Amino acid sequence: MKPDQLLRAILPDVLIDNFDVDRFEKTDLRFDIWLDEKKVQLREDKKDGAVIAYGFGAYHTIQDFPIRGRATYLHVRKRKWLDQDSGEIFSYDWDVSEFDGTRLNAEFVAFLKEGD
Repeated sequence: MKPDQLLRAILPDVLIDNFDVDRFEKTDLRFDIWLDEKKVQLREDKKDGAVIAYGFGAYHTIQDFPIRGRATYLHVRKRKWLDQDSGEIFSYDWDVSEFDGTRLNAEFVAFLKEGD
């Protein structure tokens, strides 16, 4: 089994498709998983060429469903982008309607929808 398959079995696909696992820690009481948004631009931003990656926002910690009797915390941060033409710094909003009925909790859905 590939690591990607294992991650898909325990985390929602939207995480695996759009975030990289940066770090993982396991203690007797909990799992902590740090996730960074992948460096993928929207098609129109990529085509324009004026939008560049500009680091990351702060980590948001979201308690997810327990795994093997341990509390699970996802430490997720979205990528920031700089529009060099306007000087605007922003993060992409996510359309999570396609993930209705998945294992995404309300706190995580709100995080994906928020912009900077």
